[in-house]
Amino acid sequence: MYDPGSVLQLAQETAVRFPWYARLLEESDDGMESPPLLTASILENHYYSSSPDPAIASGLTSYSTSGTSSGKRKTIYYSEADERRYVDVKADMYLHWLLAGGVPIHRALSDMGTGHAAGTALDVFFRLGVQGESVSFELPIEQHLERLEAFRPELLYTMPSILDRIIRAAGQPNRFGIRKIILVGEIAPPSWQKSVAKKFGIKTADILDTYGSIEIGTIASFSHRLGRYVVAEGLHAEGIGTGTLREGFDPLPPGEQVLVLTSFVRDAFPAVRYVTYDVVRDFRVMEIDGVPRYTFEGIVKRLGPELKHGEKISLYDIEEAIRPFSEDADIRVEMKGRSMTVTLTSQTLPAVLIPAIRSAVEEQIPEIGAMIRGGLLDGIKVNLSRSEAAPKGKPSIKNRKIHYVRKEEDTP
Repeated sequence: MYDPGSVLQLAQETAVRFPWYARLLEESDDGMESPPLLTASILENHYYSSSPDPAIASGLTSYSTSGTSSGKRKTIYYSEADERRYVDVKADMYLHWLLAGGVPIHRALSDMGTGHAAGTALDVFFRLGVQGESVSFELPIEQHLERLEAFRPELLYTMPSILDRIIRAAGQPNRFGIRKIILVGEIAPPSWQKSVAKKFGIKTADILDTYGSIEIGTIASFSHRLGRYVVAEGLHAEGIGTGTLREGFDPLPPGEQVLVLTSFVRDAFPAVRYVTYDVVRDFRVMEIDGVPRYTFEGIVKRLGPELKHGEKISLYDIEEAIRPFSEDADIRVEMKGRSMTVTLTSQTLPAVLIPAIRSAVEEQIPEIGAMIRGGLLDGIKVNLSRSEAAPKGKPSIKNRKIHYVRKEEDTP
């Protein structure tokens, strides 16, 4: 764990690499005592759509994800040292878990779409000392099953949405002989993990659910022994109320807080008091095997415009896809488990356009469109409502909200 002095020292070091962050620190009322929160709007203004500072631009790798209010996709940079530490954190976490499980692993298969985790999967497997392969997200689901059948991996490295599709398409997924599953990218409720384990003929403890972000890297993993997520090494964590953000979010119920992180293993991202916008329940420090660690019970939901359907997609992306068809439709996005439904409320939008709108929304992030066409992801549902409940006047992205529906019985 890190003390506030270490966070302040890191902020001062970060200011050297990012001149705009130095100005932010100087202008902050209490920046010399506690660095300011690094919110989405600050990063949109200074980082996501900007070229990296020439002083740190050499040897960077960039990753693009969901869209922003500017219409551009977010770009996040990693230095060579960041990439090395990113793989090290994952490999150390996975190796510790695999060794504790006592099941020998010789072959591992990565099947997780696109992005940073997918791009570094083979490096992680190399660090684990196992033979590794990956399957392209552009291939249809039938070829993913063929690869599982032929390669016979003991370890499957994937995301919950894709695992849902594999289970449905395979019929009897236990025939692949998979003994361990590592999950990334999406929330995997304990009830869902229990159902998955049963279908593969393994124990729930043979599933490692991890949580991360492209900005920070791996953030936490779920401990079946504790029934809680444990924050990864190299991170300082805080839980804050929505009032501290001053961004107009509704107050959270008791026991729920927005997770804020500081990373001591990132150079090319100013990871000092980064606001994840993920709401976690029962955040607290626990002593685990004699060491104090940050923990939380679970991830409740996300605040703000960004959500996940296989890959990240934002309310800005959805708005951008819909507006060529309708200027006045009110847009409501609902997440039920990992299923996304977009409901358009309009008195003038012709119903005949709904299939084209659904296609536009699915294709707004090309990687999501490719995985839906290949059967790796469920489609995005788009409904039309003639309700009079939509607010009058020109819709604004500030009025858009993601509505989460709890689905405790969530099963693949």
